[in-house]
Amino acid sequence: MLKVKRKRNRAVTVRMNETEYADFQNKVEESGLSQQAFVINAVRGATITPSDEIAVLKDISKTFADFEKQVWGLGTNVNQMAHIANSKGYLSGESTLTRLSDQLSDMRKESEMIWQSIRSSINQQKVTEQ
Repeated sequence: MLKVKRKRNRAVTVRMNETEYADFQNKVEESGLSQQAFVINAVRGATITPSDEIAVLKDISKTFADFEKQVWGLGTNVNQMAHIANSKGYLSGESTLTRLSDQLSDMRKESEMIWQSIRSSINQQKVTEQ
């Protein structure tokens, strides 16, 4: 009798709870692949972020959160100054402060997007570590 060697001779067992298994089955079904092909494709396409990079991302996230608080405070101060300038009739000062307020608002939105992206990256890594 001729013995055929398998191309893939390693078996892997993974334990899941009911929700994880249902999610897995849904994703396999959506992909149109077999479970084996789905898992192999997922493993080959997975990007793993080293823990030291995650630590750096967490540090950057904290820095951005602090930066965002400071920008928010600056924006509040500028708005208060613009309100005072308006009430005292200093129109040129008010327009400058309004422009500064708009720029701070843009910076706040930009930093929020970056910060959320970093947080998302950290959270995604935590999910893959479990």
